[in-house]
Amino acid sequence: MIKYLSVIELILLNASKLNKSFGEDVVFSDVSFNISDKDKIGFVGVNGAGKTTLFRALLDTSYADGGEVFINKETRIGYMQQHADLHSDNTVFEEVMSVYTDMLSLEEELEAISKSIENGEGNLEELIARQSRLMARFESRGGYTYKSIARSSLIGLGFDESELGKPFETLSGGQKTRVLLCKILLSDSNLLLLDEPTNHLDISSVEWLENFLINYNGAFMVISHDRYFLDKICNRTFELENNTFTAYDANYSRYLKLKEEYKLAKQRRYDNTAKEIQRLEGIIEQQKRWNREKNIKTAESKQKVIDKLEKTLEVVEKEPGKIHFSFNSAPCTSNDILSVHSLSMAYGIHKLFSNISFEIKKNEHVFLLGDNGCGKTTFFKILTGALSSIDGEFSVGKSVQIGYYDQTQENLSYDKTVLDEVYDAYPKLSLTEIRNALAAFLFTGDDVFKTIDTLSGGERARVSLVKLMLSGANFLFLDEPTNHLDISSREALEEALSSYDGTLFIVSHDRYFINKLAHRVLYMQNSSVTNYQGNYDYFLEKFKPALDIKEVVSATNKDVYLEKKRAESQKRKNAATLEKTEKQIAEIEEKINESNALLLTDEYATDYIKASQLSEEISALQAQLDELYIKWEELSEMM
Repeated sequence: MIKYLSVIELILLNASKLNKSFGEDVVFSDVSFNISDKDKIGFVGVNGAGKTTLFRALLDTSYADGGEVFINKETRIGYMQQHADLHSDNTVFEEVMSVYTDMLSLEEELEAISKSIENGEGNLEELIARQSRLMARFESRGGYTYKSIARSSLIGLGFDESELGKPFETLSGGQKTRVLLCKILLSDSNLLLLDEPTNHLDISSVEWLENFLINYNGAFMVISHDRYFLDKICNRTFELENNTFTAYDANYSRYLKLKEEYKLAKQRRYDNTAKEIQRLEGIIEQQKRWNREKNIKTAESKQKVIDKLEKTLEVVEKEPGKIHFSFNSAPCTSNDILSVHSLSMAYGIHKLFSNISFEIKKNEHVFLLGDNGCGKTTFFKILTGALSSIDGEFSVGKSVQIGYYDQTQENLSYDKTVLDEVYDAYPKLSLTEIRNALAAFLFTGDDVFKTIDTLSGGERARVSLVKLMLSGANFLFLDEPTNHLDISSREALEEALSSYDGTLFIVSHDRYFINKLAHRVLYMQNSSVTNYQGNYDYFLEKFKPALDIKEVVSATNKDVYLEKKRAESQKRKNAATLEKTEKQIAEIEEKINESNALLLTDEYATDYIKASQLSEEISALQAQLDELYIKWEELSEMM
């Protein structure tokens, strides 16, 4: 049952003693925490720990086996699923604009009123008054900028301007998820629950999202394996490990240190208590040997102390299973590993890249970065022989053996078992060798008999890594190798690649991963490649993007800037017009007063014709004054 808290509290959501099991398998138990209106929370844990399950329990406590969720009456939750099944007849832009139904209704009503005024339909005074009130509301709620913000938010999340008019149903699953993310970010929610929002985003889009969340005027709880992202956006970290929930008031890096300190302190307490129990047991044994009444009482007393101490013993649980492996490479005699000369690729009139030239030397770790769609994967497929370029050439050195990790896992046969997939690729290896290799990647027992099509994305990634590890290749092409891997598996991959004695060429948007491994960065942009001799932080320092990220978050593009300038200009004009109108009102009121005074004089009182003429003038002035008052009211409301 969901209960609602008082609106005066700063707590947006409170979870109390939530628990969930699937049969005999406990997912989590006794989970309790608060989310305040200023919390920026990263939620971490290995794949399968139950993070998404906990999100579902927060949204619907009937899904949990026990516990309660208390929600503030002012809390408006926006939830982004990791795998959303979305359908819509709208275009991409129309789908995002659906979050602004109130603004669209305001615009429609304002257009209808404008037409009525132009056509002289209805009560003019009432129409103008209504128009003024609606215009004031429209402006105060960002009426001049909301369409531009929606458009540039989509562009910030990786859509091209030409894609905004595409039918939503023609998008890929990843693109649909990005549209959903955009809708949630632009909604009026003040608590966001985001499940892996950086999936399907390139680096520039992740940075856009990062800065949006940093500047977000609300709270969020985000499931993510992106350590760089978590460090930048979070002030708290929630962890779900071994069915146990723990909250840390720290970002990701600080959380790791606190967790290690907590683990060491817990181990020390356990060791000290165990030593004390052992000491007391020695005393009891000694007292029993003496076997006198006094000794027996002493033994009984010490046993009671032991019983109490044993209740306080808290064993430090082992961390969840981690993969442990290393890449072995065949000897390589050449120092020149890869030479690329004037390589070009296009699909019809769509040019991906042209005249790209560079070299990779032995033992280098080179990362290829760039926005989604710029041609990075295509470039890899050309170099690995899966595609042909339209121009240029490349060559690899003598004794170079290439190993390729495909992010889509197209090299896996989905109808095979895990064991057969690896064994068929390396038939010369014994069954024991294959099973040992699989065990290093946490495929043990009956897991090896699962078919590939039943595996999660992370499990398929681990099967591909097993095959790559056994290949003995001395030049690895890795296309987004950390996708679908949890933090623990990413760390194991980093460790294995750090000690690898071959050459690496990697496409990735995992900035933490890039920082750990990169010797240099090749950045693909505007159909060409630029070399940066350093890791990701060095690249970021040297690379100056065309748009300031902060401006992208607050105004996001030139259209918004121009709309704001136009609105400010209009306000200045309205202020000047209001001042002018007030002067005109004062002048006409003075003329009317003067004319009324003249009507009382003998000159006009005894001359009917002059009095009639002056009365007509007063009536005309009064009509002007009435119009000016209507204008003044309209301008005042708008101001």
